[in-house]
Amino acid sequence: MATETSNIQRSYSIIPCFIFVELVIMAGTVLLAYYFECTDTFKVHIQGFFCQDGDLMKPYPGPEDDSFISPLVLYCVLAATPTIIIFIGEISMYFIKSTRENLLNQEKTIVTGDCCYLSPLFRRVVRFIGVFAFGLFATDIFANAGQVVTGSLTPYFITVCKPNYTGTDCRSRSRFITSEHICTGNPEVIANARRSFPSKDASLSIYCALYATMYITSTIKTKSSRLAKPVLCLGALCAAFLTGLNRVSEYRNHCSDVIAGFVLGSTVALFLGTCVVHNFKGTQATSVKQKPEDPHGMPLMTFPRVESPLETLSAQNHSTSMTEVT
Repeated sequence: MATETSNIQRSYSIIPCFIFVELVIMAGTVLLAYYFECTDTFKVHIQGFFCQDGDLMKPYPGPEDDSFISPLVLYCVLAATPTIIIFIGEISMYFIKSTRENLLNQEKTIVTGDCCYLSPLFRRVVRFIGVFAFGLFATDIFANAGQVVTGSLTPYFITVCKPNYTGTDCRSRSRFITSEHICTGNPEVIANARRSFPSKDASLSIYCALYATMYITSTIKTKSSRLAKPVLCLGALCAAFLTGLNRVSEYRNHCSDVIAGFVLGSTVALFLGTCVVHNFKGTQATSVKQKPEDPHGMPLMTFPRVESPLETLSAQNHSTSMTEVT
């Protein structure tokens, strides 16, 4: 008993160390995402092109803010929707009697002092939302890194690049242009037009939709949710799919860029959902395996009775003697 108590105390003392490491990793992820989004620390690779490439001569759709789904609205919805779903879902399960017992069996209340403790509800909400936020920043980093490394050109690149067609570089249709000085358009717009693969909006959208879908299907187990669960899940996935279609229809990304974004976001969501939060089960949700019963410890009455030959012979003699008497 004393050994188990010391092991529990030791495990509880290690918890603050793990929390500190996780906070450091989270801070580093947020900082790296900030450098990708708001600074020019990472230079975009200069990708070459043909001056007569029809795939790069689509009309310029305007700044990102003029899109049908503006980045500000999109990112706010992506960050808020899974967070609200997880928060409402965990509170509902905690106060519903049929699901609260299962939740308490999966999670244990950790006492951090005489008056302070971490309830199962608080731990689950922080864990699931924290993993979601980490995956959101990680997906953003992967998408930005892919755009910086590849330097893939958007469908409207030549329109905003405005190359000098009278120069010697664009006279030949078969000449591959690698110089960045051939463009005469707005340098800021040209720089944005060199970041197309993979589609960041598509990857973030499918990540949030799939993460919320996995949470809903794995956590909500009430009988009244038979129709609500498919509607919520299909609605989230459909919204992510429409976001990718909007990027293609507005000539902001190629179809291959959107597909790559869907693959990237789905991979991150599936990895975090299955390997990190284990399909949104509790940390103590381990199946209790029944130990095989030891036959040596079983009472004798449980074994089948085997009749010996002597007992059979004595029974036959007894029946014969009773027959003669009668």
